[in-house]
Amino acid sequence: QVRLVESGGGLVQPGGSLRLSCAVSGSIFSLYIMGWYRQAPGKERELVATFTSDDNTNYADSVKGRFTISRDDAKKTGYLQMTNLTPDDTAVYACNVVHRVTRVRSWGQGTQVTVSS
Repeated sequence: QVRLVESGGGLVQPGGSLRLSCAVSGSIFSLYIMGWYRQAPGKERELVATFTSDDNTNYADSVKGRFTISRDDAKKTGYLQMTNLTPDDTAVYACNVVHRVTRVRSWGQGTQVTVSS
């Protein structure tokens, strides 16, 4: 069973940067499509960035030009580089993977990102 563990969250000032990591274990990472989601207090979970089935990328309009999703299949790790952060980016960020064949979806436990001065 695939297991996801996020790291890299924390407190950052507006305009700052963070890089989130998603370490994958229990399966072959290249078999999965990976994405990042976030959920702010009182709001629904929203898609932040994802790879597509043909390994292109999609971003929420609110993060385009500021966030970059990437992956290193050899290290079995996905990343979300976040720059020019604003208080509106404050949320719990969670990594998600979908198996390319079975379409089974798995989630990490999430990591808190707080943008505040």
